[in-house]
Amino acid sequence: MEKIKLGVIGVGHLGKVHARLASEIDCIQLVGAYDIDQELAARVCADCDSVSYPNLENLLSDVEAVSIVVPTTEHFKVAMKALENDCHIFIEKPITSTVEQAEQIIEKARAKNKKIQVGHIERFNPAMLAVKDYNLDPMFIEAHRLSRFNPRGCDVSVVLDLMIHDLDLILYMVKSRVVHIDACGVSVVSETEDIANVRLKFENGCVANLTCSRISLKPMRRMRLFQKNQYIAMDFMEKKSDLFILRDQDQGSEPETSSIVVSRIGVGDKARDIVLERPEPPQVNSLKMELEEFARAIIYDLEPEVPGKQGMQALEVANTILDKIALQTRQAEGSAHSN
Repeated sequence: MEKIKLGVIGVGHLGKVHARLASEIDCIQLVGAYDIDQELAARVCADCDSVSYPNLENLLSDVEAVSIVVPTTEHFKVAMKALENDCHIFIEKPITSTVEQAEQIIEKARAKNKKIQVGHIERFNPAMLAVKDYNLDPMFIEAHRLSRFNPRGCDVSVVLDLMIHDLDLILYMVKSRVVHIDACGVSVVSETEDIANVRLKFENGCVANLTCSRISLKPMRRMRLFQKNQYIAMDFMEKKSDLFILRDQDQGSEPETSSIVVSRIGVGDKARDIVLERPEPPQVNSLKMELEEFARAIIYDLEPEVPGKQGMQALEVANTILDKIALQTRQAEGSAHSN
Protein backbone atom coordinates (compact mmCIF):
# COMPACT_ATOMS: atom_id res chain seq x y z
CA MET A 1 0.00 0.00 0.00
CA GLU A 2 1.23 3.48 -0.87
CA LYS A 3 2.11 5.50 2.21
CA ILE A 4 2.07 9.26 2.68
CA LYS A 5 5.07 10.65 4.54
CA LEU A 6 3.52 12.77 7.28
CA GLY A 7 4.95 15.13 9.86
CA VAL A 8 3.17 16.62 12.87
CA ILE A 9 3.74 20.26 13.78
CA GLY A 10 2.86 20.87 17.42
CA VAL A 11 2.65 17.95 19.85
CA GLY A 12 0.75 19.44 22.75
CA HIS A 13 -2.51 18.05 24.11
CA LEU A 14 -4.03 17.28 20.69
CA GLY A 15 -0.86 17.08 18.60
CA LYS A 16 0.49 14.06 20.46
CA VAL A 17 -2.78 12.26 19.68
CA HIS A 18 -2.31 13.14 16.01
CA ALA A 19 1.15 11.61 16.14
CA ARG A 20 0.07 8.43 17.91
CA LEU A 21 -2.89 7.77 15.63
CA ALA A 22 -0.95 8.63 12.46
CA SER A 23 1.64 6.01 13.44
CA GLU A 24 -1.15 3.39 13.47
CA ILE A 25 -2.58 4.10 10.00
CA ASP A 26 -1.53 1.79 7.16
CA CYS A 27 -1.46 4.50 4.48
CA ILE A 28 0.62 6.92 6.58
CA GLN A 29 4.31 6.81 7.42
CA LEU A 30 4.84 9.05 10.43
CA VAL A 31 8.24 10.57 9.70
CA GLY A 32 8.48 12.77 12.76
CA ALA A 33 7.35 15.89 14.55
CA TYR A 34 8.43 19.40 15.45
CA ASP A 35 7.52 21.45 18.50
CA ILE A 36 9.13 24.49 20.10
CA ASP A 37 9.27 22.33 23.24
CA GLN A 38 12.05 20.02 22.10
CA GLU A 39 11.89 17.77 25.15
CA LEU A 40 8.18 17.17 24.67
CA ALA A 41 8.67 16.45 20.96
CA ALA A 42 11.43 13.94 21.77
CA ARG A 43 9.18 12.06 24.21
CA VAL A 44 6.24 11.95 21.83
CA CYS A 45 8.36 10.82 18.89
CA ALA A 46 10.07 8.13 20.98
CA ASP A 47 6.64 6.71 21.82
CA CYS A 48 5.68 6.71 18.12
CA ASP A 49 9.00 5.35 16.79
CA SER A 50 9.63 8.50 14.77
CA VAL A 51 12.10 11.40 14.68
CA SER A 52 12.01 14.62 16.67
CA TYR A 53 13.18 17.48 14.42
CA PRO A 54 15.14 20.41 15.89
CA ASN A 55 13.75 22.84 13.30
CA LEU A 56 10.65 23.06 11.18
CA GLU A 57 12.42 23.47 7.84
CA ASN A 58 14.14 20.08 8.12
CA LEU A 59 10.86 18.34 8.86
CA LEU A 60 9.13 20.01 5.91
CA SER A 61 11.90 18.89 3.55
CA ASP A 62 11.44 15.24 4.59
CA VAL A 63 7.63 14.90 4.32
CA GLU A 64 4.81 15.15 1.77
CA ALA A 65 2.13 16.30 4.19
CA VAL A 66 1.76 17.77 7.67
CA SER A 67 -0.74 17.93 10.51
CA ILE A 68 -0.76 21.49 11.84
CA VAL A 69 -1.72 21.36 15.52
CA VAL A 70 -0.46 24.70 16.82
CA PRO A 71 -2.40 27.62 18.35
CA THR A 72 -4.86 29.23 15.92
CA THR A 73 -2.80 32.43 15.84
CA GLU A 74 0.06 30.42 14.29
CA HIS A 75 -2.01 28.53 11.70
CA PHE A 76 -1.46 30.99 8.87
CA LYS A 77 2.31 31.31 9.25
CA VAL A 78 2.88 27.55 9.59
CA ALA A 79 0.46 26.62 6.80
CA MET A 80 2.05 29.05 4.34
CA LYS A 81 5.52 27.75 5.17
CA ALA A 82 4.35 24.16 4.67
CA LEU A 83 2.78 25.00 1.30
CA GLU A 84 5.93 26.84 0.21
CA ASN A 85 7.75 23.56 0.89
CA ASP A 86 5.26 21.64 -1.30
CA CYS A 87 3.41 19.91 1.55
CA HIS A 88 -0.27 18.99 1.69
CA ILE A 89 -1.80 20.32 4.91
CA PHE A 90 -4.20 19.02 7.52
CA ILE A 91 -4.98 22.05 9.68
CA GLU A 92 -6.95 21.93 12.91
CA LYS A 93 -10.05 24.09 13.26
CA PRO A 94 -10.55 26.97 12.90
CA ILE A 95 -8.60 27.13 9.65
CA THR A 96 -7.03 30.52 10.55
CA SER A 97 -7.74 33.62 12.61
CA THR A 98 -9.18 35.64 9.71
CA VAL A 99 -11.02 34.99 6.48
CA GLU A 100 -8.33 36.92 4.58
CA GLN A 101 -5.67 34.52 5.87
CA ALA A 102 -7.82 31.53 4.91
CA GLU A 103 -8.24 32.92 1.39
CA GLN A 104 -4.47 33.26 1.03
CA ILE A 105 -3.88 29.68 2.19
CA ILE A 106 -6.53 28.33 -0.19
CA GLU A 107 -5.09 30.30 -3.11
CA LYS A 108 -1.55 29.14 -2.27
CA ALA A 109 -2.68 25.51 -2.11
CA ARG A 110 -4.46 25.85 -5.45
CA ALA A 111 -1.34 27.31 -7.06
CA LYS A 112 0.80 24.50 -5.60
CA ASN A 113 -1.81 21.80 -6.38
CA LYS A 114 -1.89 20.73 -2.73
CA LYS A 115 -4.72 19.40 -0.58
CA ILE A 116 -6.13 21.20 2.45
CA GLN A 117 -8.25 19.38 5.01
CA VAL A 118 -9.64 21.26 8.00
CA GLY A 119 -10.03 19.39 11.29
CA HIS A 120 -13.77 19.71 11.85
CA ILE A 121 -13.85 16.39 13.66
CA GLU A 122 -17.61 16.20 14.24
CA ARG A 123 -18.07 15.40 10.54
CA PHE A 124 -16.52 12.05 11.50
CA ASN A 125 -18.48 11.54 14.72
CA PRO A 126 -20.42 8.23 14.58
CA ALA A 127 -23.64 10.15 15.36
CA MET A 128 -23.17 12.19 12.17
CA LEU A 129 -21.91 9.28 10.08
CA ALA A 130 -24.99 7.26 11.06
CA VAL A 131 -27.41 9.76 9.47
CA LYS A 132 -25.40 11.34 6.64
CA ASP A 133 -26.90 9.02 4.00
CA TYR A 134 -30.46 9.99 4.98
CA ASN A 135 -32.14 12.77 3.05
CA LEU A 136 -31.15 15.61 5.36
CA ASP A 137 -33.10 18.78 4.61
CA PRO A 138 -33.60 20.50 7.99
CA MET A 139 -35.80 23.55 8.32
CA PHE A 140 -35.24 24.10 12.04
CA ILE A 141 -32.14 23.18 14.06
CA GLU A 142 -31.27 23.39 17.74
CA ALA A 143 -27.68 22.84 18.86
CA HIS A 144 -26.25 22.80 22.39
CA ARG A 145 -22.53 22.41 23.04
CA LEU A 146 -21.60 22.83 26.69
CA SER A 147 -18.37 21.96 28.48
CA ARG A 148 -16.75 22.33 31.87
CA PHE A 149 -14.23 25.12 32.23
CA ASN A 150 -10.73 24.34 30.99
CA PRO A 151 -8.10 27.10 30.69
CA ARG A 152 -6.84 25.44 27.49
CA GLY A 153 -8.59 27.13 24.57
CA CYS A 154 -9.53 30.31 26.41
CA ASP A 155 -7.22 32.36 24.20
CA VAL A 156 -10.14 32.52 21.73
CA SER A 157 -13.87 33.10 22.12
CA VAL A 158 -16.12 30.13 22.83
CA VAL A 159 -17.53 30.76 19.35
CA LEU A 160 -14.20 29.76 17.77
CA ASP A 161 -13.43 27.17 20.44
CA LEU A 162 -16.73 25.22 20.56
CA MET A 163 -19.53 26.69 18.46
CA ILE A 164 -17.56 26.46 15.23
CA HIS A 165 -18.05 22.66 15.32
CA ASP A 166 -21.81 23.13 15.07
CA LEU A 167 -21.51 25.95 12.54
CA ASP A 168 -19.58 23.62 10.23
CA LEU A 169 -22.14 20.81 10.61
CA ILE A 170 -25.08 23.14 10.02
CA LEU A 171 -23.54 24.75 6.91
CA TYR A 172 -22.71 21.25 5.62
CA MET A 173 -26.30 20.05 6.06
CA VAL A 174 -28.31 23.12 5.11
CA LYS A 175 -26.35 24.07 1.97
CA SER A 176 -27.92 27.51 1.76
CA ARG A 177 -26.65 31.05 2.27
CA VAL A 178 -26.89 32.65 5.71
CA VAL A 179 -28.95 35.82 5.33
CA HIS A 180 -29.36 37.01 8.93
CA ILE A 181 -27.55 36.53 12.25
CA ASP A 182 -28.58 37.48 15.78
CA ALA A 183 -25.97 36.88 18.46
CA CYS A 184 -25.16 37.61 22.08
CA GLY A 185 -22.26 36.54 24.25
CA VAL A 186 -20.79 37.11 27.68
CA SER A 187 -17.30 36.91 29.14
CA VAL A 188 -17.48 35.33 32.59
CA VAL A 189 -14.10 33.88 33.62
CA SER A 190 -11.84 34.72 30.67
CA GLU A 191 -11.10 37.77 28.53
CA THR A 192 -13.23 36.46 25.65
CA GLU A 193 -16.79 35.16 25.41
CA ASP A 194 -17.39 32.07 27.57
CA ILE A 195 -21.06 31.64 26.67
CA ALA A 196 -22.89 32.60 23.49
CA ASN A 197 -26.28 32.19 21.85
CA VAL A 198 -26.83 32.61 18.12
CA ARG A 199 -29.77 32.48 15.73
CA LEU A 200 -29.04 31.93 12.04
CA LYS A 201 -31.55 32.38 9.24
CA PHE A 202 -30.84 30.87 5.84
CA GLU A 203 -31.98 31.88 2.37
CA ASN A 204 -34.04 28.68 2.04
CA GLY A 205 -36.01 29.51 5.21
CA CYS A 206 -34.14 27.23 7.61
CA VAL A 207 -33.52 28.63 11.09
CA ALA A 208 -30.81 27.40 13.48
CA ASN A 209 -30.48 28.22 17.18
CA LEU A 210 -27.06 27.53 18.72
CA THR A 211 -25.94 27.76 22.34
CA CYS A 212 -22.39 27.13 23.51
CA SER A 213 -20.76 27.46 26.92
CA ARG A 214 -17.46 26.48 28.48
CA ILE A 215 -18.60 27.14 32.05
CA SER A 216 -21.23 24.43 32.36
CA LEU A 217 -21.35 21.92 35.21
CA LYS A 218 -22.64 19.21 32.90
CA PRO A 219 -21.11 18.72 29.43
CA MET A 220 -23.46 18.34 26.47
CA ARG A 221 -23.00 18.03 22.70
CA ARG A 222 -26.39 17.60 21.05
CA MET A 223 -28.13 18.69 17.89
CA ARG A 224 -31.77 18.31 16.87
CA LEU A 225 -33.00 18.60 13.29
CA PHE A 226 -36.63 19.12 12.28
CA GLN A 227 -37.68 18.55 8.69
CA LYS A 228 -40.72 17.38 6.75
CA ASN A 229 -41.92 14.10 8.31
CA GLN A 230 -38.73 13.68 10.37
CA TYR A 231 -37.17 14.64 13.68
CA ILE A 232 -33.50 13.68 14.10
CA ALA A 233 -31.66 13.80 17.43
CA MET A 234 -27.86 13.50 17.41
CA ASP A 235 -25.82 13.07 20.58
CA PHE A 236 -22.15 13.62 19.80
CA MET A 237 -21.02 12.58 23.27
CA GLU A 238 -22.95 9.32 23.25
CA LYS A 239 -22.10 8.92 19.53
CA LYS A 240 -25.57 7.87 18.50
CA SER A 241 -28.61 9.20 16.64
CA ASP A 242 -32.36 8.66 16.87
CA LEU A 243 -34.75 9.37 14.02
CA PHE A 244 -38.51 9.78 14.45
CA ILE A 245 -40.11 9.37 11.03
CA LEU A 246 -43.73 9.82 9.95
CA ARG A 247 -44.30 6.92 7.58
CA ASP A 248 -47.11 5.17 5.73
CA GLN A 249 -47.91 1.85 7.35
CA ASP A 250 -46.77 -0.23 4.40
CA GLN A 251 -43.33 1.46 4.19
CA GLY A 252 -40.32 -0.51 5.43
CA SER A 253 -37.44 0.84 7.47
CA GLU A 254 -34.05 1.84 6.19
CA PRO A 255 -31.48 -0.96 5.97
CA GLU A 256 -29.23 -1.65 8.96
CA THR A 257 -31.59 0.04 11.42
CA SER A 258 -33.80 -1.10 14.26
CA SER A 259 -37.34 0.21 13.79
CA ILE A 260 -40.05 0.66 16.45
CA VAL A 261 -43.55 2.07 15.93
CA VAL A 262 -43.97 4.52 18.83
CA SER A 263 -47.29 6.10 17.87
CA ARG A 264 -49.93 6.36 15.14
CA ILE A 265 -51.82 9.36 13.78
CA GLY A 266 -54.95 9.35 11.66
CA VAL A 267 -57.42 6.50 11.15
CA GLY A 268 -58.24 3.95 8.49
CA ASP A 269 -56.38 4.14 5.21
CA LYS A 270 -55.10 7.61 6.18
CA ALA A 271 -53.33 6.36 9.28
CA ARG A 272 -49.59 6.88 9.48
CA ASP A 273 -47.01 5.55 11.90
CA ILE A 274 -44.45 7.52 13.88
CA VAL A 275 -41.44 5.22 13.70
CA LEU A 276 -38.29 5.39 15.79
CA GLU A 277 -35.20 4.30 13.88
CA ARG A 278 -31.77 3.89 15.44
CA PRO A 279 -29.19 3.53 12.67
CA GLU A 280 -26.14 1.55 13.73
CA PRO A 281 -23.31 4.07 14.33
CA PRO A 282 -19.98 2.97 12.85
CA GLN A 283 -17.36 2.03 15.44
CA VAL A 284 -14.61 4.46 14.46
CA ASN A 285 -12.05 6.73 16.07
CA SER A 286 -13.06 10.09 14.58
CA LEU A 287 -9.59 11.66 14.56
CA LYS A 288 -7.99 8.54 13.15
CA MET A 289 -10.62 8.47 10.41
CA GLU A 290 -9.94 12.16 9.65
CA LEU A 291 -6.24 11.51 9.18
CA GLU A 292 -6.84 8.41 7.10
CA GLU A 293 -9.25 10.27 4.81
CA PHE A 294 -6.69 13.06 4.44
CA ALA A 295 -4.05 10.55 3.32
CA ARG A 296 -6.49 8.85 0.94
CA ALA A 297 -7.38 12.22 -0.61
CA ILE A 298 -3.70 12.73 -1.40
CA ILE A 299 -3.05 9.20 -2.68
CA TYR A 300 -6.14 9.02 -4.91
CA ASP A 301 -6.38 12.75 -5.75
CA LEU A 302 -9.78 13.17 -4.09
CA GLU A 303 -11.55 16.19 -2.59
CA PRO A 304 -10.91 16.13 1.18
CA GLU A 305 -13.98 15.61 3.36
CA VAL A 306 -13.62 19.14 4.80
CA PRO A 307 -11.75 21.18 2.18
CA GLY A 308 -10.25 24.58 2.88
CA LYS A 309 -13.19 26.46 1.38
CA GLN A 310 -15.65 24.85 3.80
CA GLY A 311 -13.35 25.61 6.72
CA MET A 312 -13.26 29.23 5.56
CA GLN A 313 -17.07 29.40 5.32
CA ALA A 314 -17.44 28.24 8.93
CA LEU A 315 -14.84 30.81 10.02
CA GLU A 316 -16.60 33.58 8.08
CA VAL A 317 -19.89 32.92 9.89
CA ALA A 318 -18.07 32.62 13.24
CA ASN A 319 -16.31 35.96 12.74
CA THR A 320 -19.58 37.64 11.76
CA ILE A 321 -21.06 36.31 15.00
CA LEU A 322 -18.14 37.78 16.95
CA ASP A 323 -18.64 41.14 15.22
CA LYS A 324 -22.34 41.07 16.19
CA ILE A 325 -21.47 40.28 19.81
CA ALA A 326 -18.87 43.06 19.91
CA LEU A 327 -21.39 45.58 18.51
CA GLN A 328 -23.99 44.54 21.05
CA THR A 329 -21.45 44.90 23.86
CA ARG A 330 -20.46 48.41 22.72
CA GLN A 331 -24.10 49.45 22.47
CA ALA A 332 -24.81 48.13 25.97
CA GLU A 333 -21.78 49.95 27.40
CA GLY A 334 -22.78 53.15 25.62
CA SER A 335 -26.29 52.91 26.98
CA ALA A 336 -24.98 52.35 30.51
CA HIS A 337 -22.68 55.38 30.29
CA SER A 338 -25.45 57.61 28.93
CA ASN A 339 -27.58 56.75 31.93
